[in-house]
Amino acid sequence: MQYDVVVVGGGIQGVGVAQAAVAAGYSVLLLEKTALAAATSSASSKLIHGGLRYLESVQFGLVRESLKERALLLELAPELVKRVDMHIPVYRSSSRSSGKISIGLWLYRILSGFDDDSEFSRLHRSQWSALDGLRTDDLMAVFRYREAQTDDAALTRAVWGSAESLGAELAMPAELISAECHPAGCEVVYRQGEKELSVEAGVLVNCAGPWGTEVIGRVTPALTGPEVDLVQGAHLLLPPSLKHHFYLEAPDDRRAVFALPWNNRLLIGTTETLHKGDPAKAACTREEQDYLLRTLQHYFPSLDVSTSNVESFAGLRVLPKVEGSAFGRSREVLFHADNEEQPRLLSVMGGKLTTYRATAEQVIERLAPSLPRRRAMASTRELPLNPA
Repeated sequence: MQYDVVVVGGGIQGVGVAQAAVAAGYSVLLLEKTALAAATSSASSKLIHGGLRYLESVQFGLVRESLKERALLLELAPELVKRVDMHIPVYRSSSRSSGKISIGLWLYRILSGFDDDSEFSRLHRSQWSALDGLRTDDLMAVFRYREAQTDDAALTRAVWGSAESLGAELAMPAELISAECHPAGCEVVYRQGEKELSVEAGVLVNCAGPWGTEVIGRVTPALTGPEVDLVQGAHLLLPPSLKHHFYLEAPDDRRAVFALPWNNRLLIGTTETLHKGDPAKAACTREEQDYLLRTLQHYFPSLDVSTSNVESFAGLRVLPKVEGSAFGRSREVLFHADNEEQPRLLSVMGGKLTTYRATAEQVIERLAPSLPRRRAMASTRELPLNPA
């Protein structure tokens, strides 16, 4: 068999690339070793958001792109992506003053092009008592702005459903064994069940997420991948004790932590812990659980945070290796090609749930010199995303 594009990895980035490639008229095979959205793409904070906190690290391009993609997903996937009102409490001890939050929200509004979902307000003191028992000692202000929430795994399946409806094929469970790249393409060998199969690909796209470096190691000629860290984001699921959505500042280290009603539970996260070893063993640590529960208890002292009612999950972000905290690292997607002029292997590492579609468009642009001309079938800007 021969395909224009073979994609490794059935997370949101992989299915997004498959959708964009088949929409552009290419023949596509997706290899997924376990299940769609089996890892990080089902272990996020469940937000389709503009990345308000990325303004602090001057990632204006990423915020602008995220806001545009959020607006588009609200149109394309109305059953899967829902608007929610987020609340930011500001205390006398907060590291970000009311003025700084207000400036950030105005920047958010400007970068969105002043769309309706970028409006924000400052709640009157008389409204504070309705905020689920939020601590009011030394509370200076509460801001309300809008984000969107989703079921990340369901969204991943919906994007794949769109790709499949256009003719993309799925091999699952199927694990890449090896790939040999040459000037005309790649010979891709994979195992599906008891069978070892081989296909020819015009290009191979590595969207294996935390396993991306491992995939690069199975390709010949050998090449060196980018230097990255795997950074764990842990989340807790508790009984449904809050009705409002909150963007909080962790008292321990001033990081952003979300407390969100989700699927009749309270979801709180996330953390940023360096992960070593097997990506499949990512799991919330006791230290991460305690950190998140302390943050929740700090803002909602009347809540019962008994650990007997706590469930947890953790996903791994792929971030560029740098010194210092993971909190300030770039969230821009990393592209790594075997040949920048005419890639046969392109690795897509990192990226955000919100911007998967824009990332996939960039992938297709980068691959164009290596692929034959095809007639486009559709635009991912217009394809509806329906629950599977």
